[in-house]
Amino acid sequence: MSQYDVAVIGGSAAGLSAALVLARAGRKVVVIDSRSPRNAPATHMHGFLSRDGTDPADLLSVGRGEVEGYGGDIVLGEVTELAQNGRHGFWALLADGRRISARKVLVATGLRDDLPDIPGLADRWARDVLHCPYCHGHEVRGRRLGVIGGTPGAVRYAQIVRQWTHDLVYFTAPDTLTTAERSELLARAIGVTEGTIEQLVIDDNQLVGVQIADGCVVPRDALFVPPRFLPNNQLLIGLDCAADDGWVTTDSTGRTSVRGVWAAGNVVDPRAQVITAAGAGSAAAIAINADLVEDDVREAVHAFNHGSTT
Repeated sequence: MSQYDVAVIGGSAAGLSAALVLARAGRKVVVIDSRSPRNAPATHMHGFLSRDGTDPADLLSVGRGEVEGYGGDIVLGEVTELAQNGRHGFWALLADGRRISARKVLVATGLRDDLPDIPGLADRWARDVLHCPYCHGHEVRGRRLGVIGGTPGAVRYAQIVRQWTHDLVYFTAPDTLTTAERSELLARAIGVTEGTIEQLVIDDNQLVGVQIADGCVVPRDALFVPPRFLPNNQLLIGLDCAADDGWVTTDSTGRTSVRGVWAAGNVVDPRAQVITAAGAGSAAAIAINADLVEDDVREAVHAFNHGSTT
């Protein structure tokens, strides 16, 4: 059994950023990481000032080294449960039977993408099937792009993708567009293909088209998909953290409804990019340290009043 001031669950941008701040504040901190980041298929990340184009794996490797350099611990493993440990602490229970005790917990376990059930789509994820135009739009600008629609907000999403190309096709099932949506797409020269997508067409390990059920193939170089985001929040829900429409609610620092528990990154903010998640982790760490200081003061006063000092 190990005891820490803070246990950070999840070792990507949010978790490592928080751990770095806490370790530099002299806190005993551990990052428990299953090494399964959402952006593992991606070879480059973008929009992160001074790190644009960096391999996400390299960023995390450097981050782990920085945390360890300030005395933080990195533990490889999967946390299966968080449990209360007395009035003011928590147990992190790992799949291999280990137990880690901490005064405070930060959950930064991210989310997973629920993709449309289209043959070949998942295999091309983060290569030429993309989800974020701000992350990947520049790299495919000016090419033949497509947006897989049919979900709420997908037409608006297509209008954003249009910023990066003049050759865009919106794929959707028949009779799903409103008159207003159809007019908006037409006004910006966004093509509309209505029908069931049968499969993606791949040639020489490159996306070259989208095949519709009637046999028609629409040539495309890359596709954008607005996926459904599913938070990896089982640990938070297990602690009875308050949630809204499936997403655990936090204040501006990441504090949840359960005392001593914070959350940061994609687990609570599906739109957070790497740089945003890192910032959220830093903000949470500052709030966690302030909370620890309050506990330290309270304990010191109690000890002082009973004839001892700390």
